[in-house]
Amino acid sequence: MKLLSKVFVAVILVCITSTGLWAQATAQISGSVKDQSGAVLPGVEIAVTQTDTGAKRTAVTDETGSYILSNLPLGPYRFEAALPGFRTYVQTGIVLQVNSSPVINAVLQVGQVSEQVEVRANAALVETQNTSVGQVVDNQRVLDLPLNGRQAQELILLSGPAVLVNTQPIPAGRSVPTLGISVAGGSLFGLLYQLDGVGHMNAEAYMPLPIPFPDALQEFKLETSSTPARFGLHGAGAVSMVTKGGGNDFHGDLFEFVRNGMFNARNTFAARRDTLKRNQFGGVFGGPIVKNKLFFFGGYQGTITRSDPQTTPLVIPTPAMLAGDFTAAASPPCNAGRQIPLGAPFVNYRLDPSLISPVSRQIGSWYPNPPGLDPCGRITAGYPFGIDEHQMVARADYNRSETHTIFARYFTQRYRKTPPPADATKNALLEVAATAGQTNNPQMVTIGDTYLISPTTVNSFRFSAQYVPNSKVLSREAHLEDLGVQINSLNPFPQFILSIAGASSPANNFIWNNTSTNVETADGIDLTRGAHQIAFGGSWQHAIYNYHSARNENGAFTFGGTRTGLGLADFVAGLPSQFTQAYGTQVYLRGNFIGLYAQDTWKAAPRITLNYGLRWEPYISVPSEKHHVIVEQFVPENFVNNIRSKVYVNAPPGLIFPGDSQWKNGLAIAQNNWKQFAPRIGLAFDPHGDGKQVIRAGYGIFFDVPTMEMQ
Repeated sequence: MKLLSKVFVAVILVCITSTGLWAQATAQISGSVKDQSGAVLPGVEIAVTQTDTGAKRTAVTDETGSYILSNLPLGPYRFEAALPGFRTYVQTGIVLQVNSSPVINAVLQVGQVSEQVEVRANAALVETQNTSVGQVVDNQRVLDLPLNGRQAQELILLSGPAVLVNTQPIPAGRSVPTLGISVAGGSLFGLLYQLDGVGHMNAEAYMPLPIPFPDALQEFKLETSSTPARFGLHGAGAVSMVTKGGGNDFHGDLFEFVRNGMFNARNTFAARRDTLKRNQFGGVFGGPIVKNKLFFFGGYQGTITRSDPQTTPLVIPTPAMLAGDFTAAASPPCNAGRQIPLGAPFVNYRLDPSLISPVSRQIGSWYPNPPGLDPCGRITAGYPFGIDEHQMVARADYNRSETHTIFARYFTQRYRKTPPPADATKNALLEVAATAGQTNNPQMVTIGDTYLISPTTVNSFRFSAQYVPNSKVLSREAHLEDLGVQINSLNPFPQFILSIAGASSPANNFIWNNTSTNVETADGIDLTRGAHQIAFGGSWQHAIYNYHSARNENGAFTFGGTRTGLGLADFVAGLPSQFTQAYGTQVYLRGNFIGLYAQDTWKAAPRITLNYGLRWEPYISVPSEKHHVIVEQFVPENFVNNIRSKVYVNAPPGLIFPGDSQWKNGLAIAQNNWKQFAPRIGLAFDPHGDGKQVIRAGYGIFFDVPTMEMQ
């Protein structure tokens, strides 16, 4: 947290004192200006003003009467076109959306410049300039459409090519909980997420990081099918999201959304009403610090969820079983109509009390004994379930001049899935039904700067730093040594794994933690040269992924029923069928991702737009850090000749690892590929020239970067 705060302040100072950097560029306006006879008018002064902030941009029409204003911030605009000898043309009601390219054509009437012809109309809704297929979800729909849990990511499903791959947030394990969405038949990992112009994905699995709550999100756009060369790393599509910013007026709101089982009717087949309690509360506020110059925006949302589900079927040992009596447990009613014969040391389905494992006695005391427990140990129960989420967004926008704008944004979310209480029996619930708790606290800083070198040349720069700590926590505190087991534990955590065939275990979780860090820098230049809009640039990402899992480090015991005939009988007698102990998984990966692109958007004719470009996106394998093995290869000749690895000398003959002379990739896991070139070409055709219909076609090669976990 302190490190990110220092980086945040330092980069703001760098941006404010420099003149060649950039900020976010998310939309553009283009078009042509003619007189009433239809003749083109060169030299017309074009001015667009963002009405919320007063930011102004200007351009001059070329010899064909055309103009382009690129890299414009989102929001409402006022458009003006002025030329001596003609009345000034004014159009309001223009709202620029993320990655939009509306066409605004003006017709000037003869008269004085001081006279105005004002048009109140929105820009064309149909995109006639973009060659890719996309859909914008604007702020109105973000706020108004009903969302379960106010998860804005679900709005992506409003787009036709998007489908939900899974119905539960992914993953229950190592990454930040999120939804799995596939677009246009692409893979789960094939969708690029960007927030304010930079990547918004974790390093290890390339799943999206938490998305700001609806009140802090301005809008987003899903683009797919022949996206231009500036998009890379993921081939299925791109989701471009933009956070809200402040303006010349103060705006804010407070909210609370309540979902409570007391408001619901009882399900006909349920014994009682659901116990879900969810409160989502918070607010946003933004406004000017210096009018027309400096603006701020901030927001917070808290989500508190509590529930006592009783829907988990369990099998637990009864007091009779823990006392060594399995007469009922082995009977046909408890075993699908089949009598289970029990072998030694059981005699007549009973175990001599002196043969009951003292360790099993202590672990058995963890199981509850609810009233009316079935003789077979069958019960349906649950545990108190709770999730706490806290999101915070802070953003500043600075209009340094008409040619230079800067923004900075900080976003964080604290997520905690609470583990069950150490003694869940006090709530008449079962800890054995529980999953471990989970915590993560992603933090993201983004800086952007836009600088107009000239009216036809814009330079853009972006910087982003992300830090995502994630861990799994347990509630029970027990060391095997304290239970009387003679074992050399490999870590100090109070954990072990216990598996009992046909029964639920009170010790089936293990601790892990990981951190992922991603730093991204990108720079691009947009040039307008007549009918051509040329863009080129590049980006570099450095990803760090550290993962440590304590699985099996303190032992994993399996009672499979192979010793006596029943898993619970094996457990009570202390006769495991399998024992595993091993060092946990330790992964320390470092990845670098590079992308360079060049593209040209050519207005080949008034109704035809061509976009063509080339992207270079090499595959650079993730190195295997020394002393932490994550991959190996078996060489039969080495096995026959008893040749061992020089890196890991105790490994069996035949195995080689990164760093061995026979390993072709040095310390890398796989072979680098520097020849990954991705050509793109697209066509947008306006058949009637009225902006109401467009036909698109395109071709391109796209690469999906393997996740760091997959590599």
